[in-house]
Amino acid sequence: MLAWPALQARADEAGADTLLRHGGVVLALRHALAPGTFDPPGFLLGDCRTQRNLSDAGRSQARRVGRWFAARALQPARVRSSPWCRCMETATLAFGQPDAWAALASPHGAPETTSAAHLEALRQALAAATARRGVFEVWVTHMFVLSDLAGVSADSGEGLILQADASGVPRVLARMPSSSF
Repeated sequence: MLAWPALQARADEAGADTLLRHGGVVLALRHALAPGTFDPPGFLLGDCRTQRNLSDAGRSQARRVGRWFAARALQPARVRSSPWCRCMETATLAFGQPDAWAALASPHGAPETTSAAHLEALRQALAAATARRGVFEVWVTHMFVLSDLAGVSADSGEGLILQADASGVPRVLARMPSSSF
């Protein structure tokens, strides 16, 4: 396993492609463009008509992510997504059918923070992914989840390449702005 400083240097020198090929990382991707903020009052998780959804530009953005990965023959070992429609659609358009995972779900209600149980599940899964060399995972989620997990805010369609350090703390190795795809 490469030490944290070595991985950081590799991210600076060779970019996201190298980190993903090396494996032991998670690309945590914020869902593609979905106009507005927050879901409407009374939304239903299982009913996309009641949620904030991807725009046509968002669907195009998600397809570009998929083309970027396909052009580099980069195939995630696993794709997980928040069960919110905008995340599931982003993941599906980019990578095919994802596994819905409640730990990636958008926090709702007050306060808008990810629950301690979900954060612990995410940290444990990140530590497990970090131990798997040669493969990477993709997680499609929301701004609040990324901020709570990694301490970084991400734009729509932006990806953060994450790895757990030796003590299990999530670290951002590289950012992949939506313009990268």
